[in-house]
Amino acid sequence: MTRADDRRPPRSRMRVGIATVLFVVYLAFVMWVTMTPSLDGVGVPSVAERLLQVLHRIGVPDAFGYDELEFTANIGMFVPLGFLLGLALPGWGWWLALILLPLYSAGIEWTQGEFLAGRVSDVRDIVSNSIGAWIGTLIAAFLRAMVHARDRRVLERALWDEKQSRRRRREPDATQVLDTWMTEQSAGRTPTAPTQRIRY
Repeated sequence: MTRADDRRPPRSRMRVGIATVLFVVYLAFVMWVTMTPSLDGVGVPSVAERLLQVLHRIGVPDAFGYDELEFTANIGMFVPLGFLLGLALPGWGWWLALILLPLYSAGIEWTQGEFLAGRVSDVRDIVSNSIGAWIGTLIAAFLRAMVHARDRRVLERALWDEKQSRRRRREPDATQVLDTWMTEQSAGRTPTAPTQRIRY
């Protein structure tokens, strides 16, 4: 294997760039949702009531109320954040998302409690946001591991094919060696024994 074969292939800058852009855009959306002084103006309570009515009609127990819906929605809101940050961070840095996003959620709740009179700070929001962030991050880590394993198999196959190609170029074909030997014999010359080992 040559020195060029030992060089580590470059990271996918396109993947990191796209994930970073999408992360920033979605982060801005989360900031807008969580830092709005009141959700009444954007119609969230009415949407939640309609969604609960639909869920109860399709068989969801009546015990599943607004608090449970909010907890579930907070989990779902942070799943894309964990997924995108897990893809955007380089190398094994994806695990930082497991720490950064819960801290980000805690900062949101602190800001709501200190500066937004129309919002209520709740520890359950930090728990639900952290669960969502961890789910998204682990999905991203699993996906990256699968892509890495696939790329490694493709690279190993390409190196094996290149090695076999070099070997075929160095070693003459067995049929060609026999043809040369028989031509020399039919011409009445002392045949030259093949110098290469003939593979049968």
